[in-house]
Amino acid sequence: MNKSKDNTSPSSSEFKIRGLLVEKGVRIGKKQNLDELSSKGYGVTEDDELQLSFYEALYLTNKGMLEVEDEKGTKVDFQKLLQFYERIDENAWAKYLTYRDLRSRGYVIREGFGLGVDFRVYERGEYGKNTAKYLILSIQEGKPISLEDLTTALKQCLSLKKELILAVMNRRGETVYYSVSQLTLK
Repeated sequence: MNKSKDNTSPSSSEFKIRGLLVEKGVRIGKKQNLDELSSKGYGVTEDDELQLSFYEALYLTNKGMLEVEDEKGTKVDFQKLLQFYERIDENAWAKYLTYRDLRSRGYVIREGFGLGVDFRVYERGEYGKNTAKYLILSIQEGKPISLEDLTTALKQCLSLKKELILAVMNRRGETVYYSVSQLTLK
C-alpha cells in the first residue's frame, strides 16, 4: 500500500452534513446529499438514509464536514462521539486511527466481513469497480491477539484471495502495517 494524498474525502468547503447519533453510528437524513458521500465509499444506505459507522462519523466530524446531534438536539462533539463508540467497542480508538490513516492515503475503506477482519480496503480508483484487495485487522500494541484469532482471520483472507494486513497502533498513536501471508508454528 503506497502513501498518497487523500483524494477520496470531500473537503469541508464542499458541503456540511448533519447527522443523528444512533446506536449503530450516525444516521444522515434523506434530505441531504447522500450520493456525494456514498459514491466516495461512506456509509450504508438504509430506507433512503445513510448510516455511517462510528469511525466514519469520527473521521468526517474531525474534518469539519459532519455535525452530529443526539435525539435531544444537543450537539455531539468528536470527544463525546468517541466516548460513545468506546462503550460499544474497546478497540474503537485503534479502528478510528487506522481508518483515518488509510483514508488520508487515498484508500476507500469499508466494513470488514467479521471473524476478526475490521476493514476491506480498496485501491485508489477501484471502489465500485473491483473488489477490495486488502483486509485489515486493527490491533493495539501491548494488547495481545490469540493465535487462533489471527489464524482464523488469515484463513478467511486466503480463502477470499485477499491480503491480510495487521494495522498495529503503537503507544504514540501511529499505525504500522504488517502484511501476513502465512503462519508457521514450530
